Amino acid sequence: MARTSAPSSDFDLSSGFPCKRPTLREAGVLVPVRTDGRVILTKRASHLSQHPGQIAFPGGKVDALDADATAAALREAHEEIALPYDAAEVLGTLPSHVTVTGYRMTPVIALIHGTPELRPEAGEVAEIFDVPLSHLSVASNYTVQDRLWRGELRRYYAVPFGPYYIWGATARILRGLAERMA
Repeated sequence: MARTSAPSSDFDLSSGFPCKRPTLREAGVLVPVRTDGRVILTKRASHLSQHPGQIAFPGGKVDALDADATAAALREAHEEIALPYDAAEVLGTLPSHVTVTGYRMTPVIALIHGTPELRPEAGEVAEIFDVPLSHLSVASNYTVQDRLWRGELRRYYAVPFGPYYIWGATARILRGLAERMA
């Protein structure tokens, strides 16, 4: 039986650090898991205005033509890493995650069949890499760290892997997945 988890946010570990946005923008992110048990992640381009150089899932805001967050996640994965639509078998969604930048992200879990040739879209993605789900599913691999952000101490999860510093919303969503798998 799968365990359930509650919605999360970038504010979970930082008391007194509320989201000050009156409305949240809807977004979908794909949590692509290869059949060999590796999770595909991206390193965002360093010139982007939001989250430059950070580790992220492929995804983005829900556009008017998207049926829902799942459609947005699949579309964005196709645009950002050239993931063919027919390679992704959607398994379900995790509870939403609210970010400090004003998004309510719906994480969409998808099993990736075959070995599609992934290519980073240079305007958004600097690198595509993968991490073993076996590493990401162990709660003790996550640490709580902090830093000053806009004059306030912000606490967040991090799950480093090799040269990659996975933190913030991406790490929080992955930790939620680990909790469900425990």
